[in-house]
Parts: sequence; C-alpha cells; structure tokens
Amino acid sequence: MKTLVIHPQDKSTDFLSPIYAGLDNVTLVTRGWTMNQVREAIQTHDQVMMMGHGSPNGLFAVGQFPIDYPHSSYIIGASMVEALSQKDNNIFIWCNADQFVDQHGLKGFYSGMFVSEVGEAFYCGVKTFDQASVDESNDTFARQLGECLGATRAPDQIFDQIRDQYGLLAEVNAIAEYNHQRLYLK
Repeated sequence: MKTLVIHPQDKSTDFLSPIYAGLDNVTLVTRGWTMNQVREAIQTHDQVMMMGHGSPNGLFAVGQFPIDYPHSSYIIGASMVEALSQKDNNIFIWCNADQFVDQHGLKGFYSGMFVSEVGEAFYCGVKTFDQASVDESNDTFARQLGECLGATRAPDQIFDQIRDQYGLLAEVNAIAEYNHQRLYLK
C-alpha cells in the first residue's frame, strides 16, 4: 500500500510523527509542494493521512507551501475534496476535521476538536491545564495510532483499536477523555 502523509512542518505538531514513522512505502509531504503536486499525489496513493493544525475548512499550510490560490491558508481544503473522495480509508487528524469531513461527505478515520496544547485545553473548558497531561495524551495517541496503522490500514479496525486503547488513558487523563470523545469513523 502506498501512503501519502501530509504533515506541514510545525514544531507544535511534531508529536504526531510516530503515527507514520514505522510505516513502509510512505511519501511524506511537510513543505514546498504546490497544490497541484499534492492533488496528483493524492490520486496516485492508496491512502492519505493528513495531520497538523486546521479548522473546519481544512488543514492549514502553516506557511510551508506555495499556495496557488490567493488568500488561501490551506494545503488541504475544498479544492482537494474531489481527489480525497475517491478513497474510503483517509485519516484526518486536525482540530475540527470532523466538520470538513462531514461537510464534504469524505470517508475514513478523523478527529473533531483535538486538544494538543494547554491553551486549547483552557479554551475548550477541559479541567486539566497542565503540560504533563497534554504531553501524555499527545504521545499516547500518536504512539497507539502508529501501532494500529502498523497492524492494519482498515479504518474500522483502526477506530475500534484506538477507541479501546486510547480509551484506557481517557479514564484517568481529562485531555485524553476530551479527545477520545471526538474520534470518528465514516
């Protein structure tokens, strides 16, 4: 299986790299590609994983990509929907990816609002505001998702395994509990 990973270079999302670090046959895109190059790569890969910072409108480019469209801040946005709609095993990990996936009828494993920083925990009203809890949640999620992907690429199996495994941490970590409630499969 050929996997395309789109993970814009950003120190604040480096914790996500264990998700794909152990996978074979991966094309990693962190910066510098044009939107047309990304679209072509989506079309020629079996699975697409997208992760980093985002919004309901898509995955932010965080200044790492030459954006072809004026005033666009996204490397994955509405212009990529047609290419992404050809796959049913996508992985979308960014804040509010659920709104993007639902709006465009895409398929795969995805997150809603995902607390990955102390400021986000405060903003979302999560009772724990300490960096250690955030780090534990981030690191556990990325490691467990990476392990799941090493064993299977089927979104339904990934969803079940992460819900079970990450769910154990959610019992004792308020950040993980918040994030766990916002993992989806379509």
